Amino acid sequence: MNIAIFSPSQNPYSETFIQAHKNYLKGSVFYYFGTKARIRLEGAGSLVSKLQILRYRFIRKFKNYSYSYVQEQSVLASLKRHAIDVVLVEYGTHAHHLLPILKQSGLPFVVHFHGYDASVYETLINCNNYQEVFSIASKIIAVSRKMEQMLLTLSCPKGKLVYNVYGPQPEFELVKPNYAKKQFIGIGRFTDKKAPYYTIMAFKEVVAKHPDAQLLLAGDGVLLNMCQNLVKHYGIEKHVQFLGVITPETYRHILSESLAFVQHSITASNGDMEGTPLAVLEASVAGLPVIATNHAGIPDVIIHGQTGLLCDEHDVAGMAKHMLQVFDNVAYARQLGAAGKIHILNHFSMQLHIETLQDILEQVVKDYRL
Repeated sequence: MNIAIFSPSQNPYSETFIQAHKNYLKGSVFYYFGTKARIRLEGAGSLVSKLQILRYRFIRKFKNYSYSYVQEQSVLASLKRHAIDVVLVEYGTHAHHLLPILKQSGLPFVVHFHGYDASVYETLINCNNYQEVFSIASKIIAVSRKMEQMLLTLSCPKGKLVYNVYGPQPEFELVKPNYAKKQFIGIGRFTDKKAPYYTIMAFKEVVAKHPDAQLLLAGDGVLLNMCQNLVKHYGIEKHVQFLGVITPETYRHILSESLAFVQHSITASNGDMEGTPLAVLEASVAGLPVIATNHAGIPDVIIHGQTGLLCDEHDVAGMAKHMLQVFDNVAYARQLGAAGKIHILNHFSMQLHIETLQDILEQVVKDYRL
């Protein structure tokens, strides 16, 4: 099976789930990245020859077609040349923008929603609530139960909708936490929906009782400077480290010596929500308890009181209480972490995620050929 994956950008550090699709799906995978007039095929110099491009340009000018004609025809020619059987589009927004190409190709396609694309109000309006995408797509994938319900509310046909949570990279299964340091780790972009300032506010209460406590926050984003200022305001600069963007290897090392993973996700004012945060799955399968919120897909994969501790969105006092529970009782942290590892391995492993996605794509091709 020849699979074309379309993604808005090439290999961004925060989209390891797309890299997993590239690396683990069976068959020949062709990775197209970029938007508008800048779509490229990874590993190829150009989609078509210079002669073909000149031909498309002549036709566009002669027929007075839109400027997108050359790009669209180049992509279509590339799909045909590589005998693509099925298309997997990462993000609903990208599927909406690719509709002209997807319709002309006549190929079956699957749309994988991830988070903001199913929740941000302005995005939904700009994409006409995905009505045309839902109409012609073969399958729609949601990564959380909350997202599943939201897409149904937008009139996605129930028969096309599939729930399939991400799987953490297998390397995280090998982490053996030793709970050696009195520290928490949080990783992710400093954005409204991850509300890192709430994590800092809760952690301040931990420092009051545990003067040797440490909080490590990895990632980058628009709220980073604000969070740094908040730490200074609280006078806890010696207790909070901002690590910037870190590698998966560094993340696994930090997980191995931390007490818990922390993240206070919320629904942003513009509607932006998580799907199911991959960092949560990675921390849990590594054997660490997860301290987070009842937000989006987090309660789908973390069982409160069994594999982690969850509070309501904006409940800083509740999060501080949960942080103190694992600091005050390391044996309890170990218990939660061990149960979490088993739970993720049994229900949300990378193998299960890829097998489900593979089955979806193969069934779509089979139905298309009938």
